[in-house]
Amino acid sequence: MASQSATAPAATESATAGHSVARWCARQGWPVHPLAPRQKVPPANCSACRQHSHAPLDCPCRDLGRWCHGFHAATTDAQLIDTWWRVQPGFGVGVSCGHADLVVLDVDAHAAHVPDRSRLLPGIPIGAHVNLAGLATGYDTLALLAALRGQPDPARDDSTLRVHTPSGGLHIWYRNPDPTTRYRSSTGSSPKVALAWQVDVRADNGYIVAPTTRTTAGTYRPAGQTRLPAVLPDWLAAELARTGHIAVDRPAPTQPVTGPPPRQRRATKAAERLLDPLLADVAACAAAQEGTSFTEKLNRAGYTAGGLVQAGHLTEPEARTALSEAAATARPHQQRRNLSIIESALSAGAQRPLHPRGRS
Repeated sequence: MASQSATAPAATESATAGHSVARWCARQGWPVHPLAPRQKVPPANCSACRQHSHAPLDCPCRDLGRWCHGFHAATTDAQLIDTWWRVQPGFGVGVSCGHADLVVLDVDAHAAHVPDRSRLLPGIPIGAHVNLAGLATGYDTLALLAALRGQPDPARDDSTLRVHTPSGGLHIWYRNPDPTTRYRSSTGSSPKVALAWQVDVRADNGYIVAPTTRTTAGTYRPAGQTRLPAVLPDWLAAELARTGHIAVDRPAPTQPVTGPPPRQRRATKAAERLLDPLLADVAACAAAQEGTSFTEKLNRAGYTAGGLVQAGHLTEPEARTALSEAAATARPHQQRRNLSIIESALSAGAQRPLHPRGRS
């Protein structure tokens, strides 16, 4: 495995294809990070990160020129990109979708058992009169969704960047025209948040393999002549909102707010009694910019909220609103970092449903 030292001796090879692609992506404003040679996953973290668990955003490795924590290390800094690919010319290229304001539809073509029609398009009943003969992949469910909405099939959208994957799937790249609206990543098999069966969404807290990257399975090949993403179509934005992919649909306040965040939840009283003190602890960090354990407190509140959501004592939109408001009260100028902490904590908390004691 290659060393992560920023001062490693330069390779004697000329600039690799991966390095050129990484530099090209960075010029488009898309933060990039390395993928392990011939793989579609990031390379291993340094030994210190492997041995000691910590939040990626609190890790000092990026400032030291390392690539730890995958898309969390993504950058558009040409010098750092040059350093990474000089250390390991065989790196592939990953693009951090959220940081690049990209929404990518990842259409799968895996051989899998087709679920009941009620699970093909979450939230959309498909009547028995609709002939589903031949439906087998994400191409089919995405086309079905478009047809039901009277819209063109995104898989055939030659106005935007599309990339064929080695497994026979397709990545359809779109640009988020409103960065204050944040989209969640999801998998097409998720029982909670999904656009369509076998159609994944890559957005915040996700990355996508850059076109022309080579893996042991094959090469990610651009389709057609278009090399840049088009603006996310309004109808797809509406479908993403309908299916719960909106993380935050408004910007955080630009000025600190005194006092605890306003309550805009309809949670059970037991959930409020448990969560409100944690939110107040987060908001109280506004009194100082450091030394308040802000990240730890926001993580604790988010983890608790995730457990309450999973147990049915709080809705997911209510949880995100409360957490975002508390975080914005304390740290109004780091919205993206706040969102990353919140998403990670909610996801972790959802693994352990939390039933507060006391009457609701």
